[in-house]
Amino acid sequence: MNYKLAIDWDDFLTNYWQKKPVILRKAFAHFIDPITPDELAGLAMEEEIDSRIVSNKDGVWDARFGPFTQYDNLGEDHWSLLVQAVDHWHEQAATLLEPFKCMPQWQFDDLMISYATQGAGVGPHIDNYDVFIIQGMGSRRWQVGDRNQHYKQFNAHKALLHVEQYQPIIDEEITAGDILYIPLGCPHNGTSIGESLSYSVGFMTRTSQELLSSFADYVIDNLPNGIYYQDPDLKRPKDPYQVQPYELTKLQDQIIDLIKKPELFNDWFGKHITLPMHDLNIVPVEPPYDYNEFESLLKNGAELNRVPSIRILKVGDCGYIHGEQINLPMPVIDLLCKTETLYYEQLQDKDTLQVMLDLVNKGYWYFAEE
Repeated sequence: MNYKLAIDWDDFLTNYWQKKPVILRKAFAHFIDPITPDELAGLAMEEEIDSRIVSNKDGVWDARFGPFTQYDNLGEDHWSLLVQAVDHWHEQAATLLEPFKCMPQWQFDDLMISYATQGAGVGPHIDNYDVFIIQGMGSRRWQVGDRNQHYKQFNAHKALLHVEQYQPIIDEEITAGDILYIPLGCPHNGTSIGESLSYSVGFMTRTSQELLSSFADYVIDNLPNGIYYQDPDLKRPKDPYQVQPYELTKLQDQIIDLIKKPELFNDWFGKHITLPMHDLNIVPVEPPYDYNEFESLLKNGAELNRVPSIRILKVGDCGYIHGEQINLPMPVIDLLCKTETLYYEQLQDKDTLQVMLDLVNKGYWYFAEE
């Protein structure tokens, strides 16, 4: 399915991105759902897929986590099924992401899909990411507030963090093909009107604390020789118990120098940022292909498909996929980033084939006929 998105991206980025929420009416003309409620329910039965059911019966909130074995005990209203990273497991749903690939892909998180019955929602809450909520089947009423660091949050249930009352700046219904964009930090509450499906395209960056922790682990693993503080120009201090300002500055600079080394920082970031937040449908080849078998399959017309939503990015002069560096020239890495289906004619260089053989055996690409 070819989804075309009617958004003036330059205008959107200038006036709305991480600034204020907005409803983009009929951003998808003649929208057709890429997945059915039954298919979504089937995915939520799988062990590898993150899912939950949230209900609000008679004002009492409840949340349960999958995998689920049945749904016939839930009643006809006030419950919703939410499934994370559907783009990892459902190729048709993943096509919905194509129009958003003009945005920085290192910030993309996942496609979450929600099926909701009459009156259902997850309650008023604040997310720590930017999200485009695409309305599919049915409609929902959304109440969205502006940012305010003084909002008070509380647990309506141990798995549900809600926000206390806020003043909506958007209070409208959205229908099939409409998109609600909500920046990080804006409180919002969606309530289903009848049965509905919605698709949340999330963009999220890690916190500085998480990044610093991950980088520190990388440095420990990749710089086995310790870097010690040294001060060969030391003068006898007046107060030996006082840490001198210049000493603190030298310590800070010593740490900052590590961060500013491109060969360290870029390699760490490429490996870190291409690790997935959710499980992927990666199946290593057993027994692995040997080179001659692999080349023969490609020469005979077999197509290589990339695993849906596996993270592949470029950092500096290198490419990265699923936490590892790709040892190929940049023109080939560009091809791997932008092309999901590969053919022999694109890969016939022997060095390229050897690297691709390794990636295919790891399960990052697979032959279409399998």
